[in-house]
Amino acid sequence: MDRLSPLNAGVGRVTRRNFLLGLAGAASAAAGMSSCGLLPIGKAAGAPIIDAHMHIWSGDATRFPFTHPYDPAFRPPPIAGTVELLLEEMGQFGITRAVLVQVIYHGWDNTYLASCLRRFPGLFKGQGLIDPTYPGRASKLEYWVREQGLSGMRFSPIYYPGRDDWLSSPASLPLWEKAQELGAIFNFFIAAPQLPKLEEMVKRFPGVRVVIDHLARIDLKGKEGDAETRLLVNLSRYPSVWVKVSELSVISPSGKFPYEDAFPTLRRVYDAFGPDRLLWGTGFPGATRAQGGRPSLREELALIREQISFFTSSDREKILGRNSAALWGFPLA
Repeated sequence: MDRLSPLNAGVGRVTRRNFLLGLAGAASAAAGMSSCGLLPIGKAAGAPIIDAHMHIWSGDATRFPFTHPYDPAFRPPPIAGTVELLLEEMGQFGITRAVLVQVIYHGWDNTYLASCLRRFPGLFKGQGLIDPTYPGRASKLEYWVREQGLSGMRFSPIYYPGRDDWLSSPASLPLWEKAQELGAIFNFFIAAPQLPKLEEMVKRFPGVRVVIDHLARIDLKGKEGDAETRLLVNLSRYPSVWVKVSELSVISPSGKFPYEDAFPTLRRVYDAFGPDRLLWGTGFPGATRAQGGRPSLREELALIREQISFFTSSDREKILGRNSAALWGFPLA
């Protein structure tokens, strides 16, 4: 059992049994919460609710060091986003499963994430990080997938402005070949102008499933929003590409919930990709949401369930969980 940071000590010991009991309690309380307009879980009774983008990190820097590859002076946030904190919030809100995405705080060492997969089998899938410029990145992918049980990797070209040639370079071909062999999933934290380089690889390796994080951070606050939206929409021609409906709070020019000024762009993406290739994800667990200036989980759920009017009831079930279940192989029950 990983240690908790002092600020998370109140979460207590979370076992698989306690977590499942918590989900049952959340379901039984759904009707009352719905009547208060807080969490209408009953509207999607029987449908999985899967957070497809969840960062967690350890509160124990001795066992799991913080090795931020881009910031040598990095210090972790005051509240640790531990798996215990995540499980508490999942139980409270009826989130059935989650895709754990390695946070940059632990760098290329996915050990904490892999340990959480082992401790709670069946509840999580894992997307790790490997250095995209490391010559042996294909072997790193194989190690983390075959030996540590991860589902794939996340790459962040957005951190490499002007230095992103590795996206489509010949040196990356073995990585994509290995991903196709392993059935690994790649997700990309990528800026919209970088999408054409990614498209080269998507076209060349149709067997690699690719997820675009956060609507490719389309710049709706500048003059290039329309052109950048077209770049993302262009990828809809490839059936191997999915898009996360996430971080509307970041791309929205106003930054005010429910981020209606981003809805026209989201509608274009929805019309292009359809409801079967959109995924819901939120980013950070529990109190770390407010710590990072992010929406609450209640708001994240309400955004999909209530605020985006062009989503049908069927769309909402797909985006909130069924699509992630199909992509990562979670059971629907």
